[in-house]
Amino acid sequence: MHLRNVTPDDVEAYVRMRCDPAMMADLGGPLPADGMADKVRRDAEQAAADREWIRMIVPDAGDPGVVAGSVALWSHDGEEGLISEIGWMVLLEFQGRGLGKRAVRVLLEQARDQDRWGRVHAFPATRNAASNGVCRSVGFRLLSQVAVEFAGRVIHSNHWVIDPGRDLST
Repeated sequence: MHLRNVTPDDVEAYVRMRCDPAMMADLGGPLPADGMADKVRRDAEQAAADREWIRMIVPDAGDPGVVAGSVALWSHDGEEGLISEIGWMVLLEFQGRGLGKRAVRVLLEQARDQDRWGRVHAFPATRNAASNGVCRSVGFRLLSQVAVEFAGRVIHSNHWVIDPGRDLST
């Protein structure tokens, strides 16, 4: 598995992840496809400038055209001030192979190794057993259940946290 920055060429992958009813079932339903090219362009700019880590999951480095999903790490205002958050999506045909777990772990290892981002929060939907399992297996601690906003929708989520420098097992 290989992670690479999102590029403007990743529109199709974004549409497949964010506009598919099954992929978005726990996130309030599919998003409109007409905004994806602009979203990808903005994300690619953020990634290229190293303001956000937005990576595409490439299952086989020898076949870089095949994308299995994405993993991202960014900062934003939270209830207690600025927080770092990680999120990921794995396309249906690639689920069950451990790619999401490996991608999350790789990004957290990079955060640890660069001493960047501090404590990292994750907010998977309470019904999303796979993503909650990723959090548990990587070493996140469950803090509580919360209501969070995603794409203008309120999602019932578990609030997980990890300090990569201290909590990430080697």
